[in-house]
Amino acid sequence: QLQFVESGGGLVQPGGSLRLSCAASGGTLDSYAIGWFRQAPGKEREGVSVISSRGGSTNYIDSVKGRFAISRDNAKSTVYLQMNSLKPEDTAVYYCAVVYKITTVQNMVPSGSFGRGTQVTVSS
Repeated sequence: QLQFVESGGGLVQPGGSLRLSCAASGGTLDSYAIGWFRQAPGKEREGVSVISSRGGSTNYIDSVKGRFAISRDNAKSTVYLQMNSLKPEDTAVYYCAVVYKITTVQNMVPSGSFGRGTQVTVSS
């Protein structure tokens, strides 16, 4: 079963950028669609973005379209989330996981367990 370690979070001012990484181990990454999820304080976890197994297809929730970009390097078993023009409402713990089922990006269903996540805080 794939396991993930997320990294790259931090404290950034509004308008700033961060690049999150999701490193996988325990299996072959290129067989799976991978999603980024986030959970803000007091809110339910939501899907943010998803990338197909070979990287040819990506999708995002409306609130991050044009600001976030998901990519992957299967040779490095790593998926990335480039986040630009960050807003305070992007503050959350970000996780990655294999996507088991998707109807909408926001409600996509992960397969397996999440890693510890990486904290993103957008504040002045």
